[in-house]
Amino acid sequence: MDLSFTSFWGQLAGNPILIITVVFTLGVIFVNGWTDAPNAIATCVTTRCLGVRQAIWMSAVFNFLGVFVMTQINSSVASTISNMVDFGTDTSSALIALCASLLSIVVYSVGASIFGIPTSESHSLIAGLSGAAIAIQGGVGGINFGEWSKVLYGLALSLLLGFATGWVICKLVTILCYNIELQAANRFFRLAQIAGAAAMSFMHGAQDGQKFIGVLFLGLAFSSGQSSVVGMEIPVWLMLLCSVVMALGTSVGGEKIIKSVGMDMVKLERYQGFCADVAGAICLLYSSLFGIPVSTTHTKTSAIMGVGAVKRLSAINFGVVKDMMLTWIFTFPGCGLISFVMAKIFMQIW
Repeated sequence: MDLSFTSFWGQLAGNPILIITVVFTLGVIFVNGWTDAPNAIATCVTTRCLGVRQAIWMSAVFNFLGVFVMTQINSSVASTISNMVDFGTDTSSALIALCASLLSIVVYSVGASIFGIPTSESHSLIAGLSGAAIAIQGGVGGINFGEWSKVLYGLALSLLLGFATGWVICKLVTILCYNIELQAANRFFRLAQIAGAAAMSFMHGAQDGQKFIGVLFLGLAFSSGQSSVVGMEIPVWLMLLCSVVMALGTSVGGEKIIKSVGMDMVKLERYQGFCADVAGAICLLYSSLFGIPVSTTHTKTSAIMGVGAVKRLSAINFGVVKDMMLTWIFTFPGCGLISFVMAKIFMQIW
């Protein structure tokens, strides 16, 4: 299959469904950079290590690098997403179903926001792909349960490992810095937290960027008559396109989200913010290397709770834990069902 940029433009010209798929995917990547990436730098802004606009631009740069660099080093998350479902051998219907799954993310996210249901775009993407695959295959035969099991691992990792890593790192830092004068510690952890926020932004791009690269990769394969992407290498131009779009999303928005997270949830000192950022980045790196798709927001939030628990257990925000659980309970069946229905409708229309 020809995966050159020239071939891509040629396919767009003759395939309107592919155009819709690309537009939806890039739109979701842009929104992800706008609404999700700012969580990576919320602690850095809250502790006054960086100004809001400085942090946003730094995050945009490192999101770009995260998508581009990590996908070239290890694209296992993109492969997991691409191989998670089987849309069958009819590539025209498969492309239509893929388009339906992307639209379902938009519909579900809007509906969930109206009813106040917490969402995760990562989980919505996984649920949407699964619902469309079930629709086109007429059953769960379209689900690759070997790859789907990694999603279940991701649920545990984002909560348990994020919390535990945050607790351990913060406990170690507390012990090591026990006799250090507070003013000197604050100067050090200002720079350290900026580096930690950069690492968190890099790993956000590595995780979330790869998920949507996997979707675009599927779309290109279907439009070329290929029913699978197994054994194919992701082209550099595709990595570059996705990384630029995510960086643009981060650069144009996110200020309100950063302030909201910083004021409502994150009340940490600089050393605690550093510990939370490093813990979140470590968990995302581990997940990315092993091809486990996780929610970056849940990972960071869990790390923050682990850091807070070092001082006292009452620092754990159980309201946030409840929101995570509600996300898991509603997103997978809710978005999956919407995707299933849309895929059936789209296949009847086209």
